[in-house]
Amino acid sequence: MDAKLLEILVCPLCKGPLDYRKTEQELVCKPCRLAYPIRDGIPVMLEDEARTLSVTEDGGP
Repeated sequence: MDAKLLEILVCPLCKGPLDYRKTEQELVCKPCRLAYPIRDGIPVMLEDEARTLSVTEDGGP
C-alpha cells in the first residue's frame, strides 16, 4: 500500500482513521469495528464488502 494513500483514506461511514493490517491486507476502522479488504493493491471501501470484526479481535494493526 502506498503510504501517501494511507494518510488520506478514512472510513466511509464515520470518516475516522484507518489502521493498515499488512498481513491480512485490510484497512481497519476501530470505532465501526469494520475491516475493509485490499484486493490487488486497491482498497475496497464499500460497507457491503467490509468484514465485521469479531468480539475477540482487538482492531489493532
